[in-house]
Amino acid sequence: MERKFILSCCSTVDLPYSYMQSRDIPVLFYTYVVDGQEYVDDMGRDPEALPRFYRFLEAGKLPQTSQINVGTYLDFFEAQLEKGDLLHIAFTSGQSGSVHNAVAAAKLLQEKYPDKKLVVIDSLCSSSGYGLLVDAAADLRDSGATLEETARWVLENRNKVHHQFFSSNMTQFRRTGRVSGTAAMVATIMNICPIMRLDDKGAIKAYSKVRGKKKAVETTVNAMEQHAQGGRDYDQRCFVCHSRCPEDAALLITALEERFPHLKGKIRLCDIGTIIGSHSGPGTVAVFFLGDERPTMD
Repeated sequence: MERKFILSCCSTVDLPYSYMQSRDIPVLFYTYVVDGQEYVDDMGRDPEALPRFYRFLEAGKLPQTSQINVGTYLDFFEAQLEKGDLLHIAFTSGQSGSVHNAVAAAKLLQEKYPDKKLVVIDSLCSSSGYGLLVDAAADLRDSGATLEETARWVLENRNKVHHQFFSSNMTQFRRTGRVSGTAAMVATIMNICPIMRLDDKGAIKAYSKVRGKKKAVETTVNAMEQHAQGGRDYDQRCFVCHSRCPEDAALLITALEERFPHLKGKIRLCDIGTIIGSHSGPGTVAVFFLGDERPTMD
C-alpha cells in the first residue's frame, strides 16, 4: 500500500539504524562531546562506536550531550518535505528541550511550504520505549492511515508506553549528579538496585529499591504484569534494552517470556545508545510495553 506521509524520529529511539532503514523511517542523529571531539549517536552503524563510548566512561570521562538546534532541524525537515508530508515524533521533553527547537523549525517551514503538512509530536518517551512508539506508528502508516490518524494515535497512546528499568551500577548516576556520592557508595556496598520508570511527563523517576539483580528482575516483571494491557495475557510488542550488561538483560527476557506467553513476536533486544548511556552508564536494563496511563509522580 502506498504510504501517505513520511514518518521520522531521532536517534534516541535506541533501535538499530538498519531496522529504521528497513522501516523507511528517516533519523536525525544526536551527538555527544568528549575532550572537545564530537561523536554521533551511531545506532550500531559502526561496530566500534559503542565500545569506544564505554572506554570513555571507564577512563572517567563525562560525555557532554546537548539539544539539537533549530538549524539542524530545519535542514532535516526540509529534506523530508521535498519528498512529502512529514510527521516527526520527537525525543521526550522530559529529558531534552530539543522538541521545542523542532516545533520552532516546523513553524518556520510551514511558512515556506504552506501546501505541505509538517507535524511535530513530543513522544514523552525515551530509549527503546520511544522506539516502540515510533515502530507502532510505522505500522499505522504502512496500513494506510493518514498523517492525522497516525498523529492522533500517537497522542492518545504515548503515555501508555511504559518504561520500567533498574540499574546495578551507580557510577554514572553519581558522576552526573543524579544521586549523591554517599548514596551511590551505600548502594554499591549493599548491592542495592534502584527501580525506576518514566512518569507522565517523560522524566525518569526512581520510586523503589531492592537488593540484588534477582529481586530487581522480579520487581520489574511484577510491575509489567500490574500495568500491561491484559496483564499476563499481554499480546503486544515488548522491547528490552541494556547498557553493557547482556547477562542481566537475558535474565529479564527469560522471566518476561515465562510470565507473558502471548507476546507479539519475540522480545526485541537492543543496546542503550550513547545519549541515554551518557546519563545511565553501564548496568541498566529496561523493558518497554503498552499498558495503562503512566502514573503522575512528584
